[in-house]
Amino acid sequence: MLQVIDAQYGGLLTDSASVLVITRSWQRAGGRVLRGGRTFDVRLTRRGARWRVDAVHPSRPGPPAHRLSPLARRVLASHRIDLPPAARSDVESGNVHASVLTAMLAVARAHRIGVSVLRSGHPLFVFGTHRPSDHPQGRAFDTWRIGAHAVVDARTSRQLVTDYMHAVAAAGSYNVGGPYLLGAPPQWFSDDTHHDHVHAGFRS
Repeated sequence: MLQVIDAQYGGLLTDSASVLVITRSWQRAGGRVLRGGRTFDVRLTRRGARWRVDAVHPSRPGPPAHRLSPLARRVLASHRIDLPPAARSDVESGNVHASVLTAMLAVARAHRIGVSVLRSGHPLFVFGTHRPSDHPQGRAFDTWRIGAHAVVDARTSRQLVTDYMHAVAAAGSYNVGGPYLLGAPPQWFSDDTHHDHVHAGFRS
């Protein structure tokens, strides 16, 4: 059985898009329930008024690390950080930078957060450019839900989202994106791709 947790833009241009579909799955096998899930980078192009799927790239987090850092163990154990399966596997692989783990723990003190994407399943480059994205390098995280409120939901208060964006910046993010522009680049940005989630990138 497959459940879609969230779908967010990985990139949006006039005639092309990346939609990140975050899933969890489970199936019965030999009396056991096997749990898993992946994030899929679905690429689309527009032909006239219709969008067509051109490719689907599944997440590949890599094998679990032999030894995890205390920060990684704290993130995995936190009941205030909701990680979908692919993001959890990213942390378990040991390939998520300490700055990201530290920031998630910091913002989770005030907010229970729903993380959508960490490392795997995200486009390698900032969509439509040749600039490497911070995500595949393990130096970014996206938040689709703050408490019980989806960022994209029109009923979610602007104050909640902007407070969270400021909290992410205070936790060390050099590049905070979301539905609202809160200051000058490069620290702050807003565009059509980020109207449905909050992005936090880290230099190291």
